[in-house]
Amino acid sequence: MVDREASTVSCGAAVRYGDLAEALHAEGLALPNLASLPHICVAGAVATATHGSGDRSGNLATAVAAVELVTSTGDVVSAARGDRDFDGMVVGLGALGAVTRVTLDVQPAYEIRQRVFEGLTWDALHAHFEAISAAGDSVSVFTRWGETTDQVWVKSRVDAKAPEAVRPDLFGARAATVERHPILGLDPVNCTPQLGVPGRWSDRLPHFRMGFTPSAGEEIQSEYIVGRPDAGAAIEAVRAIGPHIAPVLQVSEIRTIAADRLWLSPQHGQDTVAIHFTWTREPDAVGRAIDAVEAALAPFEARPHWGKAFHLDAAAIAARYERLDEFEALAMRLDPRRAFRNAWLARHVFAMP
Repeated sequence: MVDREASTVSCGAAVRYGDLAEALHAEGLALPNLASLPHICVAGAVATATHGSGDRSGNLATAVAAVELVTSTGDVVSAARGDRDFDGMVVGLGALGAVTRVTLDVQPAYEIRQRVFEGLTWDALHAHFEAISAAGDSVSVFTRWGETTDQVWVKSRVDAKAPEAVRPDLFGARAATVERHPILGLDPVNCTPQLGVPGRWSDRLPHFRMGFTPSAGEEIQSEYIVGRPDAGAAIEAVRAIGPHIAPVLQVSEIRTIAADRLWLSPQHGQDTVAIHFTWTREPDAVGRAIDAVEAALAPFEARPHWGKAFHLDAAAIAARYERLDEFEALAMRLDPRRAFRNAWLARHVFAMP
């Protein structure tokens, strides 16, 4: 349901972003941002603070204007932006209740153009990181931690009043002349259109098309988020272990996300840089690679993406989230029976099971 006066849309929590985008398109409306995959559902993305990229863009949970859930006692609880519990309820990790409805901010529909640049050197990335991350509304650097990065995907809003000045390179990286897949060697047919051809927001902000297999299809994903001032050192720390993780790595992605106030958001209180890993589907070997990545990023107190594979336990996590005690108190208040507690929450989030 669209509320044009409030500039919001209310939807069932299980709806997928790609399907919601189609409904909004019919209304001439859009969401502020999207993740790499339009296949994911709204409630899952919000509960885990899943994100797209962009210096000025928060994660997808920051677009939530109100949330409704059913507790283990059957009560319907709702909160809107500005309410006492709202900032704790949005990124809820499934620990508070079953989310049934979400209200999201919307805005007038817009178009995006997407360009890919290839062969950016590490020296250029470090020397011009701020300018590169600001080169579009959403910017992703893809790499396998080799001699250079592989690709930089730049997504920019189309401004009819200011026609785009086409650039042949990005600080030495060449503009691609054919469409690319983030994982080198894979057919780009599954990817959203590139080469600067304008298209509607929902057909360019994700990396992958709704009707096609996303990414590589069979994979394990991890992602770690560091404060923006630590970006350069964190990237170099991962580069140092590049040869160790290469056998199970399909691709990494480096992207920026803006700060927010949500208690369990990895962006809580800080602008961030995320380093994502798409692994092969080899759980044991990937587990060892995750250990290596977490050791390399330990000096930066990296926060893991809640919805992807990581090993950090509750003790390590607690030191990285200043509002975690308040979240646990909220969980006890909304779920006194602990019906929504599980082994994952006990291992990674709550000190007590």
